[in-house]
Amino acid sequence: MTRRRIPRSLRQRVLAESRYQCAYCHTLTAITGARLVIDHIIPEAAGGQTVWDNLCVACHACNEYKGAQLQAQDPLTDELATLFHPRRQPWHGHFCWSEDGSRIVGLTPTGRATVAALNMNHPVIVEARRRWMQVGWHPPPDDR
Repeated sequence: MTRRRIPRSLRQRVLAESRYQCAYCHTLTAITGARLVIDHIIPEAAGGQTVWDNLCVACHACNEYKGAQLQAQDPLTDELATLFHPRRQPWHGHFCWSEDGSRIVGLTPTGRATVAALNMNHPVIVEARRRWMQVGWHPPPDDR
């Protein structure tokens, strides 16, 4: 399958409306300095289109772990659950921060499956979040 180039105007629109924050783990590019990537929420390999409603920004880690997945196992129930769709579902309906703010907690089957599939609490990012909290950079302003 040939990947379609995302038009510059569409890419800029998706980036601007994201407030430069990963749609999945809410990591801010201003903290990491790492460039965010455009993610096809429903992957092209699964028929996803290159349109605004199917695009979001993601950090490299979330994008790499997500790959072409549409579903993953909910670690609580062992049932398959659809992954989080950042255009159609509210983040706070599926996720919250742990009491100490270092880990993302899945609140629903979709949230738990997404946290597990995207490895959103890998040790490196959890430690980084702890350090960001010490200087007041975390959690992101809209999550406080």
